[in-house]
Formats: sequence, structure tokens, C-alpha cells
Amino acid sequence: MKGLFITFEGGEGAGKTSILQALSQKLQQEGYDVLATREPGGIEIAEKIRQIILDPAHTAMDGRTEALLYAAARRQHLVEKVLPALKQGKIVLCDRFVDSSLAYQGHARGLGIEEVFQINQFAIENCMPDVTLFFDISPEEGLQRIAANKGREQNRLDLEKLDFHQSVYEAYQMLIKKFPERIHVIDASQSFETVQKDVLAKLHPYIPDSNGDR
Repeated sequence: MKGLFITFEGGEGAGKTSILQALSQKLQQEGYDVLATREPGGIEIAEKIRQIILDPAHTAMDGRTEALLYAAARRQHLVEKVLPALKQGKIVLCDRFVDSSLAYQGHARGLGIEEVFQINQFAIENCMPDVTLFFDISPEEGLQRIAANKGREQNRLDLEKLDFHQSVYEAYQMLIKKFPERIHVIDASQSFETVQKDVLAKLHPYIPDSNGDR
């Protein structure tokens, strides 16, 4: 039985992580076999790479170095955690995947979306998500949410100026047009409960029923 690979994407402060955790709990309560994970990270090696990438002290990091580190973390996470779970028939909920690299490094860093996609093709070997949810919120509102969340640890991307985050947002709009069958848009400016309902509605055609059919 093949599993289901669902990725969550969005700019900083979109709320996708909280929704992913809530969705994971709900699906598990309903009897689904679910793996919730994140990028970069999810396993020991990738978590160590994450620390290097997001360390606020590493402001000298080159854009290409950043892209390569993300791809390296993605590869290890994929082969060690995601692919085995999919082979076991699990529903994998992943906080960020290749679209993040295309938006952040490909467009916002100016490396080129196609160029960064080629780097990641080497890492993922054509393993793309079955469905991707993009949590749509303006960069201004997302950054306001981060500023209001005093318990959130600041990472290197939080230090970027507004125009960087606007560029990330623009890139996601481009990706939505490029992959309309895979990427579904969620209005993340709504209440948590409303966003959760919209997520469930968007995923309804993909979640297998008790017979294993979709």
C-alpha cells in the first residue's frame, strides 16, 4: 500500500506548523497511521544541518551554500524517514519541502527557481508530494504574528527585511500557477478553527477511506 505525502508551505508566521500538529492529532484519533515531520530537520543529521542554516550568527552564509545545505538535509530526511513511512502506507505530513527552497533560495535569494529545482532533483529523485497546502497570508501580517509570539525562538530568516519576505510570497504565487493540480491555497488570515476546517475540506479527496481507497 502506498502512503500519502502531504506538504505544508507558506511564509513566516502563516501558522502552518500549528495546523499540521492539530491535523496529525485528529487523523490519528480517527485511526490513520500518520507521521508528522518537518524540514529542515526531522532526524538527527538533518536537525544538525538545520542548526547551521538557521543560526542567527551565520549572516555571512552564501545563498548557494544555503541552498545546498537545505538539499542535503532534505535528502537525508527523505531516505531515512519519509520514504520508509510512505512504503509502510502512512500519511506523511511534512512542514516544508522542495517548494520552500524554490521560493526562498530560488527566487528570494535570486539563484533561479529552475536552478534550485535541479539541485533538489538530485536530492529527491523525483519524489514530489501528492498534495501541497499553501498557507496564504501577507508577509506583513505574518511578521506581525512572529513579533507578537514572544515564546518563538528567532532564527536567521527572521532577520531578513520585509522585501525578502515579499519576494518569497511572490515566488509561492508563481509556484501555485506552475503546479495548480498539486498546490491548494488556504486563507491563513482566518481563525485557527476556520483554517483547520478548510484544510480538512481540501484534503478530503486525498485521504484514503477505511477500505484504502481515495
